[in-house]
Amino acid sequence: MPFSVSWHTLLEEANDLPAGATLVTPLSHHEFRVTDVQEQRVVVEYVDRDERRPLQREQFETLYRHVRDAPGKAFELDRLPPDADPYPAVWSLHPRYEIDEDAGVIRESEDPTGTQVVRKESTGETDVERHEPDLQVYSDALLVTDTLERHEMDDLTDLDTDALVNLYTLLSDVQRSADDLRKGIADVLLGRLHHDRPVSGQFGSVQRTERRNRSLKGEETVLNALEAAGVDREQVTSVDRDKVDDALDVTDLSPEDVYETDTTEYVRKAEVDEDVKETRLQGLKDRLVASDETDEQTRQLQEEIAELEDRIEDLTSFKSGNAFHTESAAE
Repeated sequence: MPFSVSWHTLLEEANDLPAGATLVTPLSHHEFRVTDVQEQRVVVEYVDRDERRPLQREQFETLYRHVRDAPGKAFELDRLPPDADPYPAVWSLHPRYEIDEDAGVIRESEDPTGTQVVRKESTGETDVERHEPDLQVYSDALLVTDTLERHEMDDLTDLDTDALVNLYTLLSDVQRSADDLRKGIADVLLGRLHHDRPVSGQFGSVQRTERRNRSLKGEETVLNALEAAGVDREQVTSVDRDKVDDALDVTDLSPEDVYETDTTEYVRKAEVDEDVKETRLQGLKDRLVASDETDEQTRQLQEEIAELEDRIEDLTSFKSGNAFHTESAAE
């Protein structure tokens, strides 16, 4: 299929985008909208910054050639210049092109790809039924929010001991469950980040990096190498704590003979009453279900919990670059 035919198909798809539809660049994840479609260019406007850009037909044709010439008709996205990130996002509107961000490519398909889904501007109406995330961090955070709302937090010294114990316990649970979720998200992100390029979201950005850990080779290998380089063994040998502990077990020495002891006091969580947590959490949910929606206090609680759910969803979800800010696959 010649480029001119594909180009006009793309223009038709861009013209048919719903009002307020938001696209996302596949590598940097910047949101933008198509504001004008012309014969020789597509004009886009970024959502997160005051910038409008004309995307020229010639550059789309270059991308088209790259994809057609690539092995398997799958062109690696990280071979694009950084400022070319919007081009594959727009080109994926074409029904025979899609972005596979896990593989880091934009590819041509012999068969039409699925229907493109885009995010529309909010109309104030709820289009999708809200649901409770099946995440431990969600329940823990909900309990923390409820507890914080019932106390004045301006001065912690004004709180009674029971309140402080409750908050410390709940915050400890949030920390643990959030860290478990964070590690799971990091494992998924590692497969989607390419060549140390930062990927931005609403609240910040992440970047693929690496950490090198070193461990010494066998003792004799190290000492022989250093001696061969003119370093005396005594310069690098030191007391080994494990060997000292072994020696204490077979001698009359006490730990005080060889250790300096410094005592530090701290607070740690001793136990968690899961039954009380579950009862309190269920009570919060029941209040939302059973209460009159016209009650002002209930309405405020609904809004606060809805906002909390949105915040948790934003922080714990990852929108791939071949989706338009929803869970769609780009086309």
